[in-house]
Amino acid sequence: MKKLLILGGNSDIGIQLLGNVINYGNFKIHLHYNKKLPKKSNYSNVKLIKKDLNLINNKNLNKIFDNNYDVIINLVGYVSKQSFSNFSIKEIQKTILINSLVPFMIIRNSLKNMSKNKYGRIINTSSIGVKFGGGTNTFSYSISKHLNEFMPSEIKKLSSQNILYNTVRIGVTDTKFHKKVKNKSIHKRIKLIPLKKMASAGDIAKYIFHLITENNYITNEVLNITGGE
Repeated sequence: MKKLLILGGNSDIGIQLLGNVINYGNFKIHLHYNKKLPKKSNYSNVKLIKKDLNLINNKNLNKIFDNNYDVIINLVGYVSKQSFSNFSIKEIQKTILINSLVPFMIIRNSLKNMSKNKYGRIINTSSIGVKFGGGTNTFSYSISKHLNEFMPSEIKKLSSQNILYNTVRIGVTDTKFHKKVKNKSIHKRIKLIPLKKMASAGDIAKYIFHLITENNYITNEVLNITGGE
């Protein structure tokens, strides 16, 4: 049985993915979250890890997260509402730490185990905002997601050991984040998508699930799930 970690597991995509991996039945699941988890979801036989990643450092990292995961999915999406014209160094550092650096540290710590077992599946996540330079108030978020498209050469070299690393660039998706938008801007945004609709959280979870269960040849790629944008 493979040990799987979902970072940002309380996100809409994370909850959908949790249902997929529970039904698959071949994973020992660790689910990380920061705030509340939806009550309707099934958390039986799931190790829950509640932790603000902003509080992670080199000293406490190994006390909170294992270093022998076989599958790691980073769905963390801390959003600091800052534009390019008013961002602060402190806030952008916090955003990058939470969305990018701590997940990279967790991935790094499990590479030895993956190499030993000749098996690993790693999924990082980016955003369509990277392609377009971010939204009006998502400069810090988009910078952190751009960083997630960086693929360390050390991981690339492990491809021959059946350790497959991919980044999924996620398009406009029907999640709580977009539901909070109360003006017409989101409708104008959808018109720019060639498919003329948002993805569902289930759509994104389905493709990630495929990459950690069925994929045996795609690696070191940035895969766009963006409706054609």
